Amino acid sequence: MRSKLFVPGSRPELFEKALASRADGVSFDLEDAVAESAKSTARRQLATFLSHLAATEKTLVVRVNGQDTAHYQADLEALVGSRLDIINLPVVESPEQIVQLVTDLERLERQHPAAAKVRILANIESPRGLRRAAEIACAHPRLMGLQLGFADLLEPLGINRHEASVIRQIQLAVRLAAGEANIAAYDAAFAAIKNVEAYREEARFARSLGFTGKSCIHPTQIDLANEAFLPGAEEIERAKRVLAAAKDADAAGVGAYTVDGQMVDAPFVQRARVIIEQARQAGLLPH
Repeated sequence: MRSKLFVPGSRPELFEKALASRADGVSFDLEDAVAESAKSTARRQLATFLSHLAATEKTLVVRVNGQDTAHYQADLEALVGSRLDIINLPVVESPEQIVQLVTDLERLERQHPAAAKVRILANIESPRGLRRAAEIACAHPRLMGLQLGFADLLEPLGINRHEASVIRQIQLAVRLAAGEANIAAYDAAFAAIKNVEAYREEARFARSLGFTGKSCIHPTQIDLANEAFLPGAEEIERAKRVLAAAKDADAAGVGAYTVDGQMVDAPFVQRARVIIEQARQAGLLPH
């Protein structure tokens, strides 16, 4: 998911519009975007919508309410068995929370044996969660990624959300934590909707750190994310040269060699394969 568009679970009139957008994924939100008084209705409406949804190429995500709320179990009970790809768990601060979610999912999935097993996306959005991000990332194979959240992480501490040196340090920490478990890292939402250049710059830097995509809280951010997380033409061509050189080197029994004047070995080949796969998925190269 280069782009993941958030949609309030209390706004069913936006569901179809979100699915018709150019976002790679749609994240239906039952947590922060829904008022306490509307949570039960939002849950019921979303469950009904997903249960009757036809096949779609979109990755379908639902951000449920936190495990310390009265809504968490009700969210899972309503959603498991419907058309859903990923459960997004907010404010994850320990690996035990992931294990608990897996236990809860497995219990409910036994009631829906024909349904596909949903994966888990964990939000890193508190000081404790950031400190334990690598432990969280390694908690269970069903965890597919870490999602960075700056509002909950920074606002209570009075830290400037737009201080680049702070943001980049946190992005790197989360990316390295995800890398320890070989799972994806997704960059945070950006609330300043009209600040297009700042969104684009933050997304591009996130990709330079190996992030997979970025959240979108408005449709105007979708194309910015999709563009930022695509490999460029020069990057693709270099990846092709690396893979071609690797093939020749393997045939010759050579472990390290040069491409474009740079020493290349296994880690560079691995990165080149990722770039080519990204280009294929985006339609920039044939499969």
